[in-house]
Parts: sequence; structure tokens; C-alpha cells
Amino acid sequence: MSIKVIAFDADDTLWVNEPFFQETERKFCGLLEDYLPHHSISAELYQTQVQNISLYGYGVKSFILSMVETALRISENTLGVPVIEKIIELGKEMLEKPIELLEDVEHVLQSLSGHYRLVVATKGDLLDQERKLRKSGLEHYFHHIEIMSEKKEADYQKLIKHLDIETDEFLMIGNSLKSDVLPVLAIGGHGFHIPFHTTWAYEHVEHRVEHDRFKDFKNISEILPHLMGQE
Repeated sequence: MSIKVIAFDADDTLWVNEPFFQETERKFCGLLEDYLPHHSISAELYQTQVQNISLYGYGVKSFILSMVETALRISENTLGVPVIEKIIELGKEMLEKPIELLEDVEHVLQSLSGHYRLVVATKGDLLDQERKLRKSGLEHYFHHIEIMSEKKEADYQKLIKHLDIETDEFLMIGNSLKSDVLPVLAIGGHGFHIPFHTTWAYEHVEHRVEHDRFKDFKNISEILPHLMGQE
């Protein structure tokens, strides 16, 4: 390998994220349980989220709007204002959650810093991701922060061009095969997958990835011997 830049996903790679969405979804289902069973409400919410990605993108604000839209549809627009206010309150609580770094993240960044250019490449709401990065205490490890509206091949090509490197000098590390690994492999980069114990259904990939520039790890600390040994 000739890696010069290592990009890290943020949510559920550097810090906890998806469990907060799942916790809020359970509370949301509880608010609407007079209309439908919880599993049906979750299915309706997921459908709304996927339909709204092209309009609102990813993140908590998009999630709030999708919850409100789903609640109105399920209730056939009979939902009272107090319930809508409660949904918005649930969203604000998510935005105020403390940052929970995943185990060994800071040690790994500290070890790699000075040997590689480190960047964050994450998608989501700009203000929310900037806030989380600032509160995480990790910002100083990164040469560049890229908050993307999508993580497709063209988005990674744009980032690599900005970093002024070749595609085979770029490594992306993240918990999502769909967003963090497959697009990078497709353009000639390297992808490391570090699964998180829970993943949003939209990010699931069923097939096994076989590629000479792909590696799968159980936790983030396992990448160190591989990367520090390649110098």
C-alpha cells in the first residue's frame, strides 16, 4: 500500500450515534401506539426517511421532519399540537446528547497522527456534525473535515482531488460498507470496515465484500499493526 491520507467516518466509527436514533424511535412509537403497533410505526417512519433523503439529506433535523410527517400521516392529520411539540422536543434532546467516544478511538488517532494525514469524511447535517466534532475533543487530530451530503463515488473523487492525492493513496475507514467502503473501492481507493453493533437498515449490505484493497476488523485498535507496519 502507498496510503498517504486516512479518512474516518464519524457517526458509529468515532462516536456513538445510531443507538440515540433507535432510542428516540422507540419513544416516537410510544407516542403513536394508539394508531398502530410499534413495528408498523417503525416501518412507516423508515419509508418516510428513505423518501426524504433526496430532500433533507441525513441527520437529526431530517429525522425530526420525517417523524412529524409520519405522525401526521398515521393519524390522518388528527394529531394534536402537544404531540407534535413532543416530537420536536425528542429531536432537540438528540441534538443535545453528550458525545460518547468509542473505545480506543483517541489512542488510534494519536498513534496515526504524524504518520498520515487524517481527515473526517462524514455525511449528515453540517451544524450537528460540526458540533459533535467540536465536543468530541478530536478535532485537532484532523488535517481536513469533509461533511458530505452523500457518500457516493463522485463525492469521494471530489474529496480526493481536493486532498491532491491519487486514489490509491486514500484509505476510508468506517462502519458502513454501503457508504464508507464500496464507493471508495470502486474508484481505486482502500476501504477498512469496522462494524458497529447496530446499523441503520438503509446502510445494510447483504453480500460479502471480496477485494484486494478491503479489510474487515472487529474494532478500531486492530488497524494499528496493519497501518504502522506498512511504512
